[in-house]
Amino acid sequence: MTLINSPKPKIMAVVPAAGIGRRMQLAFPKQYIKIKNFTILEYTLKTLLLHPNIVRIIVSLHQEDNYFHKLPISSDLRILSVLGGPERIYSVLSGLMVKTDADLVMVHDAVRPCLSYKDLENLISTAKNSKVGGILVRPVSDTIKCTDRTNQKILHTIPRKQLWHALTPQLFPINLLRLCLKKIIQDQITITDESSALEYCGHYPEIVLGSHKNIKITYPEDIVFARLYLKDFFKK
Repeated sequence: MTLINSPKPKIMAVVPAAGIGRRMQLAFPKQYIKIKNFTILEYTLKTLLLHPNIVRIIVSLHQEDNYFHKLPISSDLRILSVLGGPERIYSVLSGLMVKTDADLVMVHDAVRPCLSYKDLENLISTAKNSKVGGILVRPVSDTIKCTDRTNQKILHTIPRKQLWHALTPQLFPINLLRLCLKKIIQDQITITDESSALEYCGHYPEIVLGSHKNIKITYPEDIVFARLYLKDFFKK
């Protein structure tokens, strides 16, 4: 399978947003935390909407989500919501079931609001000429330790020269990702990102260096950094 070698490939973006964010200890999903003028999810979607190659954005929602359709951005004609699943893989697959003429699919975390347009453009430019696509990454800078099964004793240190933090967006041929995710479910394999599904099936995406600002909002202190990195949005 190959990507369409075109200067303007059609891309469908899938944004899994069915999580409830337990680690934030909130009464509502963390993607609806408001930073200045917008929610985290709105910042995420606004950046994707800026790119002309992204022709459709599918947001996978929790069945009890009562927030998304109250957001003004939900009425954008390029955005469609679908019902997500109990795990990320099912939310992504739900988005992939939407009929589209797109060549590629981009999966982006709902709670990565600080994605830069430059990183988005670099990923698309690299992945559109690849057979299996690519993902944004950052090099691991900390020393990595491997422990025993009790997680109490260090067994050894893992060399970090070839280690990378996997970020999103991740961009792949749409049919290839669909097939790989179905294989993962069939074989009952646990994965935490879409690239892992391709790797399991013998496909190896390219890496594209991304900004350190592309953080995933996981803990309360992450909001402080997001507020700083999103300051350019506040001027609009």
